[in-house]
Amino acid sequence: MKLKPKVVVILGPTSSGKTEMSVKLAKQFNGVIISADSRQFYKELNIATAKTTKDQQGGIPHYMIDIANPTQDFNLSLYQTTVYNLLNTINRWNWIRPKKTLPFIVGGTGLYIQAIVDGYRLPQVAPNPQLRSKLEAMSLADLVAKLNQLDPKSTVDLKNKRRVIRAIEILTGTGKLERKAKPPNFDFLLIGVNRDTADLHRRIHQKIQEMYKQGVVKETKGLLEKGYDFSQPAFSALGYHHLRDYIKGRITLKQALEKMETDTKKFAKRQMTWFKRDKRVHWVSRLNEAEELIKNFLKS
Repeated sequence: MKLKPKVVVILGPTSSGKTEMSVKLAKQFNGVIISADSRQFYKELNIATAKTTKDQQGGIPHYMIDIANPTQDFNLSLYQTTVYNLLNTINRWNWIRPKKTLPFIVGGTGLYIQAIVDGYRLPQVAPNPQLRSKLEAMSLADLVAKLNQLDPKSTVDLKNKRRVIRAIEILTGTGKLERKAKPPNFDFLLIGVNRDTADLHRRIHQKIQEMYKQGVVKETKGLLEKGYDFSQPAFSALGYHHLRDYIKGRITLKQALEKMETDTKKFAKRQMTWFKRDKRVHWVSRLNEAEELIKNFLKS
């Protein structure tokens, strides 16, 4: 039986240490890194998205970072197609190279990771700006009610207004929101970076403080001055809306940073709820645990 190409997934909540661990592992196993962070796709959005810098990348090739303009809607279907193309290209390289390259998919956007690992068959429905404009004006409660009318069994995150709107858009266009899976031709190892709650909250606090020192307020002000519409998907990254409200004089800087921290902690909790449902994930807290998992995976 022909063996499937190997792919390692490093996942976990925001601030858990995925970036540092994945770079170290990629160096050890001749890897490249494919981002699964749905806000790092966008150019110009750097600090609030905690985008991996060149120094942090440590010379490891990184893909799916800075590939779209903030005005573009780089959706799940595009992501899946692009990543599968990347994985197939790496696999072809490996047929002719003496030392194989190991792809690492790294990030915290659970839906994007699952679309790759499980091979979701996604509906091909183009964005409908006119419909979106109408839906954006509605409250989340009204949107959820509308979605439930269209699809009472929907599994969409009902707290995420953007995803509820996209679901309604798809259902309006096709009448279906099915994600029937077609197992992809790859063998995946899923590794989760685990932190206890107190440690994760401490790291989130440090992250917010570091973002402020790096100039996230200046970054947000610059994006506003360029006239970007903060209702677009790119700006759903935590921080931009809080800091916009500070810049517009609606709240104080202290309130903005506190809201950023509180909402980031809530977001991390939602990420863990998503990831913990998948029993294929091997949870680790140390680098050597991940190393052993990968060594055994490559032998199998």
